[in-house]
Amino acid sequence: MNDSEKSSSSSSLTPPSTPQPPQSAFERWRRKAALVTGIGVTEEERLADLAIHQTRHCEKTKTYLMNYSPIVVFMLRHLKLSGCEVPPENILCAPCDWSRAGGFTPDRGAVVLCSGHFFGQSHMESTLVHELMHMYDHCKFKVDWNNLRHHACSEIRANSLSGDCRYTRELRRGFASFSKQHQACVRRRAVTSVAENPACPDEATAEKAVNEVWDSCFNDTRPFDEIY
Repeated sequence: MNDSEKSSSSSSLTPPSTPQPPQSAFERWRRKAALVTGIGVTEEERLADLAIHQTRHCEKTKTYLMNYSPIVVFMLRHLKLSGCEVPPENILCAPCDWSRAGGFTPDRGAVVLCSGHFFGQSHMESTLVHELMHMYDHCKFKVDWNNLRHHACSEIRANSLSGDCRYTRELRRGFASFSKQHQACVRRRAVTSVAENPACPDEATAEKAVNEVWDSCFNDTRPFDEIY
């Protein structure tokens, strides 16, 4: 008798398994309580459930922003006009390391939003606009991300125009200034991002690249008429 015959024969002698009844509302509540408190579940199970919940919440907020946020809708429209329409599946919610809230991957033309890293809807909104600005620059200006001057220019524009450097955001980060606060924030964050580029040897080189393109890139507010 060959293996397939054995399998067929043995399965015909095995009583069909009884389908499991759906969990009651109480059982679902008990499981949720266990995951929240950590009692009766492993740390891995609790963290996995938290990641699922955070990603669902991120996706729900992303969908809302793509349909109802004036600045996000504006950016999506101008990306489409530039020949780079962004479908919802190209904006992904996913767990990330804690060093960032989002990212743009030029090779895939996709934005990643780091689920669980946002302290509110406005934070996700500015992060999404920041990454869409990178996508806009990549589409319209053919950015070479290994060219530090190109990268610096896009970081200056993204930080300046997205709302990342609003006064309230800087206060939350522990930076307070009444003189050219916006410019100081944009410059600092642009230097930090360029310094993380694998093509950048050190922070001094990143600062040099930012300084070289500062005037032209800070004053370039496309596709906006002015700083948002």
